[in-house]
Amino acid sequence: MTAFIKRYPQWVVVLLSIVLVGSYWLAWADDRYVSKATVVLESPQVSSSSDVSFGSLLTGTQANSDLLLLREYLMSVDMLKKVQEALDFRAHYSQHGDVFARLGGADAPIEELHDYYLKRIKVEMDEYAGVLNVEVQAWTPEFAQKFAQLLLDEGERHMNEMGQRLAEEQVQFLNKQVALLEGKFEQSRQDLLDYQNQHGLISPTQTVESLNTVVSSLEAQLATYKARKSALASYQSQRSSEMVRVESEIKAIENQIALEKERLARQSGSALNSVSSQYETLQLRADFAKRTYSNALAALENTRIEAARKLKQVSILQSPILPEYPEKPERLYNVTIFGLVMIFLGFIFSMLVLIIKDHRD
Repeated sequence: MTAFIKRYPQWVVVLLSIVLVGSYWLAWADDRYVSKATVVLESPQVSSSSDVSFGSLLTGTQANSDLLLLREYLMSVDMLKKVQEALDFRAHYSQHGDVFARLGGADAPIEELHDYYLKRIKVEMDEYAGVLNVEVQAWTPEFAQKFAQLLLDEGERHMNEMGQRLAEEQVQFLNKQVALLEGKFEQSRQDLLDYQNQHGLISPTQTVESLNTVVSSLEAQLATYKARKSALASYQSQRSSEMVRVESEIKAIENQIALEKERLARQSGSALNSVSSQYETLQLRADFAKRTYSNALAALENTRIEAARKLKQVSILQSPILPEYPEKPERLYNVTIFGLVMIFLGFIFSMLVLIIKDHRD
């Protein structure tokens, strides 16, 4: 035996390691219970009749993105603190279990505690099925089930808060903007009414168009009478009754045209074209204020619908089970893997020793 140890010390170390580690896994390591759950995130299907698209808070593949966010939160220090408050994580994992598997101490710093926390939970996303698989290891089946249920409840609450926070801020902002735009719309409409009352015109633009039509009609009549006068002058004297009547008609039409043009250019001391221009400006402002106010109302309603869409419900496909037998540690699997690794390392060391001896010879 002594000769074997001296000749093959590496294999002695390998065998001794396998025996010691195997003894730990097979006889000493305490049982751990695993509670499993499978969940999926769902949002309410709310349809919007608004034509205004306010956009989404998150981009990309929404379902996978939400599941990844939920996964990161479940594995975060904040989640650990909530588990500690609700279930006293430190006490359970420091008072149970064997010396190698339990928490080092109830007063362990948060960094060490979080590292241990990550060893006792497993959160994986199945991208093909679009679900999140949650596994929790604990020293008792009841604690494992409560632990897993707490993760699901807090995860759902966090996703709802995160999804609604920005939407609520947007709703508050839009409420203020709607109130402001409503005031501007009312003021622009009142300015338009005051301007109409001040000048006694419902629509100066239409008045200008009507006057232009009258002037055009009079100018057409004037041209007709002038042509008639030219025709009469070819065979009648300037003092004939017919010529005098035509000239009177021409003069009356010219006076009327001048009167209408003067009215068009100056109405109650103000140029009608200037009045019309100012009226159109006020009309444009009123129309713009109306459209802006209408769009803001539509955006506000659409944002409220988006806030409802951002509610995330953690739908449980597999509720956290109450374990009936311990699944961890996987004793035979761990011993087998450790033994294979040590034997592989033993062969490598033996080969190195033979190579060294060959070089010496």
